[in-house]
This record gives sequence, C-alpha cells and structure tokens, in this order.
Amino acid sequence: MARPVSHDQNFKNLILDYPREALAFFAANEAQDIDASVTITPLRQEQLKERLGERFRELDVPLLVEWPDGRREALLFVLEEETNPQRFSIYRLAHYCLDLAELLATQRVVPVVIFLHDYPGIPRQLALGSESHRYLAFDYIACVLAATPAARYLDSDNLVARLNLPNMQWTPEQKVDIYAKAIEGLLTLEPDIEKRIKYLDFVDIYTGLSDAEWQLYESRYPQESTAMTGLVERLQTESMLQGIQQGIQQGVEQGMEQGIQQGEQTLLRKQLVRRFGPLDAKTEQRLQKATTDEMERWAENLLDARSLDEVFGDNSA
Repeated sequence: MARPVSHDQNFKNLILDYPREALAFFAANEAQDIDASVTITPLRQEQLKERLGERFRELDVPLLVEWPDGRREALLFVLEEETNPQRFSIYRLAHYCLDLAELLATQRVVPVVIFLHDYPGIPRQLALGSESHRYLAFDYIACVLAATPAARYLDSDNLVARLNLPNMQWTPEQKVDIYAKAIEGLLTLEPDIEKRIKYLDFVDIYTGLSDAEWQLYESRYPQESTAMTGLVERLQTESMLQGIQQGIQQGVEQGMEQGIQQGEQTLLRKQLVRRFGPLDAKTEQRLQKATTDEMERWAENLLDARSLDEVFGDNSA
C-alpha cells in the first residue's frame, strides 16, 4: 500500500530550508529587491500562534522580510500549499493577513497560495461592500504549479524551482528528463549532503517513476544515477545506525536505572544486617521487589527504627 504524502509538511520544509529561493520562485515580482542584506525570519519562531489562534493550520508559513537600511517597511509573505480545493477559504486567508498586519503594525502583506493543481471555481478575489461602495478588496498571488511550464526552469539556478519541476507542466514523454533535471539541480545547487538526501525523497515523491521509467533514467543518465545510488545507500546506512544508537541509548538508560536500584538494594541490605542481623527470606523478597521510592523511605525509617517492623512501617516481619 502506498504511503500517504504530507504535502503540507513537504512544502513547509522546503520554504523554511530555502526561504529566499521560495520567495523568488513563488512570488517573483514581490521578491525582486530581496538581496543578501535582507533578513528573513520564519514567524513561527516568534510564537505568533497564540495570537493567531489554533484555527490556522501549521502549513501556513509566514516569513518576515526586513531591510536593515530602512528603505522599506517589513514585508510579510504568507505562504500556503493547497492540494484540496475544499480546504481553501479566501475568507480565512484574508482574516489571517489582517491579523498579521495588525500584529506586526505593517500594511505590507503579500499572501501567496501554492496550488499543486488548478481548480476551477476557486475564488481569486474578495470584495466586501454594497451597491454604492466597496469597503474591502482582497486578492492574493496564486502559484499554480501544474500550470507552470517546466521548460522555463529546466536550467534554473533556483533550487526550489528545480525541485518542483515534477509538479510543473510537461508531457508524459518528458517525465524521465524532468526527473533528471530535478536531480541535476539538487546535486549541483545543494552542497550539503544531508539536504541532498532529504530532498531526494521530495523529487521521488512528486515524480513517481515506474520501474520501467527508472531503468530508462539509469540508461540515459548513468552519472546522476550512480550519485543517486550513493545517496540512497547513505540514507539507508544512517537510518540503520540511528536505530542502533537509539537502541543502545535505551539500553544504557535502562541499565543505569537498574544499576542505581541494585546499588540502593545492596546498601540498604547491609545496613539492615548490621542493625538487625541476618535477614529472613520474606524480607529479602521484599527488598528485591521494592521500588526506589520505597527503599528511600525505608532508609529514612532505619535512622530511628528499633526493629524491622518500624523500618518497613507495618506490623509484619
């Protein structure tokens, strides 16, 4: 059975890992002045959730873009990934943007909605008013990936664009080459091996090569295929090592806890024998089954106890 795909989490990771590239691709016109001097802060790090309320999904990724020289006000991008048209509400999006504008004391708010597919009937504008006057007008940037020609981005130096090539518009005959271009972008534009491994999975999910298509890819692009194989092998090895390390850590923690408990038993036993002589079988069994809290209580009782009964706090030997 195919595993479920968390589109929300996939795109949230992509935007947070590559915020500049994401803004340049999903909102090109608005991001033209964003250079290296500009700071980009994911607002979730500022704990805005308490103010915005639980009704907003975690998939919303507000990014605060600030120019340190004061040329412009703070610019806020609200990015969402929508795959189910029934989930999208322009009213909710407008409400969200108003909340953010009030919270950050800015009117520079750019809402961007990322759609995997194009859905007829989705509202692109919201106007509130009467026959005589419009009191509120709201719209947003709609980035429809399935309607975006992949040919424009085959050699793009924007990694977010290259990783999204499988989500763009192309013919079935281009599928293997689209996959190859996405992988080429990942290998050439991302030097970090860990992120290569992370976004290899992203490309695989959204391309979905069949066995026959995978064989065709291996024959057409042997060099990239070899690099891919190395990434997959490393991913498998790291997953195995992580599992082993977790098992060792759990064993160490359990062993430490057991060692502490055994040490407390030994110490308490010696103290009881010194005070009251050899212990009977019932007392030995009681020590073996005792919890740490019980042994600590008995050790305190031992300071003033004149018999085993008083140590254990009952009338039984």
